[in-house]
Amino acid sequence: MAINLYFVRHGQTFLNKYHRIQGLSNAPLTEKGINDGIAAGKRLSNIKFNAAYSSDMQRAIDTAKYILQENQSELTTPKVTTAFREENFGYFEGSDDQSVWHMIGSPKGANTFNEMIDKFSMEKVVDMIAEADPYGDAETNQDIYNRFMPGLKDVIKQADDNDNVLIVAHGTLIRWLVSQFDKSINVADSPKNGGVTKLVADGNKIKVEFFNKVD
Repeated sequence: MAINLYFVRHGQTFLNKYHRIQGLSNAPLTEKGINDGIAAGKRLSNIKFNAAYSSDMQRAIDTAKYILQENQSELTTPKVTTAFREENFGYFEGSDDQSVWHMIGSPKGANTFNEMIDKFSMEKVVDMIAEADPYGDAETNQDIYNRFMPGLKDVIKQADDNDNVLIVAHGTLIRWLVSQFDKSINVADSPKNGGVTKLVADGNKIKVEFFNKVD
């Protein structure tokens, strides 16, 4: 039973624009962010969605609505779930991203988030951030696994054969997701706002068909 899962990163927010770590912090979409959602919707307009989901972050909900406005389905709003939330960065939420990545990565020879992922893996970087959080609030790799995988399995369980499912989520979460199912894909390159990543679930197998398409 093949199910097509289209993961889309939400449109640009003001915290994205200002290079701030966002995580569970909410910020509205910029004008560009609205256009990111509309553009993603137009690119996906020939795919009729049978179901739509988003994280409970407003930026994801709004992006999903813009995508669905361009779609031939009758869906107008996504089903909201915490399973597809962005990684919780704990103490580092709202901080200047380059300063944080330099602080965590530079002692180990990596100065940016992308360099950290390239050198250590997506999963290890999640744990590095959690280890660096003085308050212990940031998610570990196991924390993300424990909340995300049941949500993904539930989406697949509710779908019918050949269904097309839209899921609007977040950049780091989508990198983490792709890393679970295809280690050959370089997730050190960040998904773009409005970028589309497609997975195909067939029985117990999940395959990444493409990552971060914006054309």
